[in-house]
Amino acid sequence: MSAVAAFSLPSRPHPPACDPGIVACIDCADRNAWVYPHAAALADALDFPVTLLQVLDAEASPDVRPDPIEWNLRRREALRALDRCANAARTPTPHTTIELAEGQTAEEICRFIGERSDDLIVLGRRGRKELGKTGIGGTAQKILAHAPSPILLVPVEAQAPDQSYQRILVPLDGSRWAESVLPLAARIARAANAEILLAHVVPAPEMIEARPLEMEDKELRQSLIERNEQAACSYLQRVKSNLTATGLRVRILSTRADDVREALNELIQKEAVDLAVMSARGHSREHVADVPYGTVASYLMTHCSVPMLVLPTTVRPAQTSLPTVHERLRLPVGGLG
Repeated sequence: MSAVAAFSLPSRPHPPACDPGIVACIDCADRNAWVYPHAAALADALDFPVTLLQVLDAEASPDVRPDPIEWNLRRREALRALDRCANAARTPTPHTTIELAEGQTAEEICRFIGERSDDLIVLGRRGRKELGKTGIGGTAQKILAHAPSPILLVPVEAQAPDQSYQRILVPLDGSRWAESVLPLAARIARAANAEILLAHVVPAPEMIEARPLEMEDKELRQSLIERNEQAACSYLQRVKSNLTATGLRVRILSTRADDVREALNELIQKEAVDLAVMSARGHSREHVADVPYGTVASYLMTHCSVPMLVLPTTVRPAQTSLPTVHERLRLPVGGLG
């Protein structure tokens, strides 16, 4: 059984359904709506309306006739709880609506967002009751596997933004796929007067070590690392120049490490980043096209302590509605990838 009811919060007009917006998925067990402040911060930056989507669990047995009185009571209770949460937020968006659905949580959310492919999704990595556990919850995993649009994945321990995100990290590897997030990151940064941190990690190249490395092998590896560092510096400077030309504040972070994933996670903590924006895949997208999330994105999605806005590789730069910014980013094809 699946039933959906739409309700508007008091004094908040419902925007046209065809307009892009933000869908914040609220866990029934977390009715304090702890993901809402992050949805509100994005809505303020992007000038998008917000839909609070909550799925009420259906009866365990499909043969059980639904009780309309019980459903009505549960619906009213959920509406009151979400209304209180939205009104209590530090930065409530003026356009917030509520959608209630009944059924299996992941399936209903996937069905709902499948009908609104232009919307941005805000999703908790795990519920508050799972605080301290690692990885991504089962519901979130199913949604991530089917989502056609960008997802803001929020860990429960993430600090709620006072008003907006102020320091945005964008990992780049030189590929067009990694660069595709720049227009969206630029739009958020411009609206919030935030600083963009362009991050690149130069990994140590792998070498077959069937026998101990000779001196010339070590010299070759060191030369390759130095070459890649120089190329990365030049590449990031060009990206920075194009972004600063549009009035944005941009800083470059470049380092070398054996593990790119851990190095990026350390940069996020060291630089007090409050939002990371990245593509689901980087340069490996051209070689392994059937896997939705690359190793770096997958690692950060499960370990990062700040919200991560992830763009699936099905989203092209033009879909961010920022053609003027993207057209100014004259970046090399392939680059460091």
